[in-house]
Amino acid sequence: MNPTTYGLDIAKRVFQMYWVEGEGGEIVNRRFSKQELIEFLGQRSAGRVALEACGSAHWWARKIKALGHEVVLLHAKFIRPFVQNNKTDAADARAIWTAVQQPGTRKVAPKTEDQQAMLGLHRMRALLVKSRTMQINQLRGLMYEFGVTFKAGRRAGLAEIRQRIDEVEQAVPGVLFDALRDQLQHIGQLDSEISKLEKRLATWQRQEVACRTVAEIPGIGPLTATALVATIGDPTAFKSGRELAAFLGLVPRQSGTGGKVRLGGISKRGDTYLRTLLIHGARMVLFRAKDKGKWCEDIAQRRPANVAAVALANKMARTAWALLARGGTYQKDYVGAKPA
Repeated sequence: MNPTTYGLDIAKRVFQMYWVEGEGGEIVNRRFSKQELIEFLGQRSAGRVALEACGSAHWWARKIKALGHEVVLLHAKFIRPFVQNNKTDAADARAIWTAVQQPGTRKVAPKTEDQQAMLGLHRMRALLVKSRTMQINQLRGLMYEFGVTFKAGRRAGLAEIRQRIDEVEQAVPGVLFDALRDQLQHIGQLDSEISKLEKRLATWQRQEVACRTVAEIPGIGPLTATALVATIGDPTAFKSGRELAAFLGLVPRQSGTGGKVRLGGISKRGDTYLRTLLIHGARMVLFRAKDKGKWCEDIAQRRPANVAAVALANKMARTAWALLARGGTYQKDYVGAKPA
């Protein structure tokens, strides 16, 4: 007997599940609370549970798998075309049940607790960095209104502000100067919090074999290595390195008709944060590395700087997938043999 397939629409408090009973063919579209759903799945025989890869989906994937079921996570864009009529919880559950049974539907690999925790640290760090940048820009703008300017760059600018604090005090009204001094202290606290998060990420990077493996690739440091491993999840969920690059939005957009395909700029799909880290790492290799390698030197001569950086980021992502999915270590100037 084929295992029962369930379409599960999750939320914070209400959970809707659609399935067809194998014996009598009865169609069921039932609403559960959180505890009721866990108890129900714990009593059912092993089946296949499909749900949308949204908030809390990875936790549910681990929980349902522990109850003995196969779990399939689907991207929302593959579910939406099967929603009939108005969008409701019942319609969404049925759409998920329909989408998972379509041949060739791409799946999202469930993440482990450690991978989710690392992504959480990355999100916290990104928000702190953004807040720090905003406060520094505001600080510069406020002092510029009183004729005080400083060097470009975060570190150089802040260092000069602290060195010339007496001059700032004379140029800025006292009621504003006290607030500016408090803001400088707050920026220092943000620096400290960011450093703590980066140390935690670096510790996990040293402990994880996969992170140490991809960190050997030029242009991939601790931040990119941890973000890459945590975002990918299971590397075997991708059929090839190009599929991973497409998942990260590092491949050209395609548009064509009548047998003619046109390639545009990169698609910019997927995780913007990870794509940004890879491109920044590629820029470091192209512009600052002493030994770039023949491939990098050739493409830097043939293409504009931005195009070359994206191409190298694409190559880095493909190399990372090959190391994670097939095993092995990074080898400089490695040339893969194409199958016959």
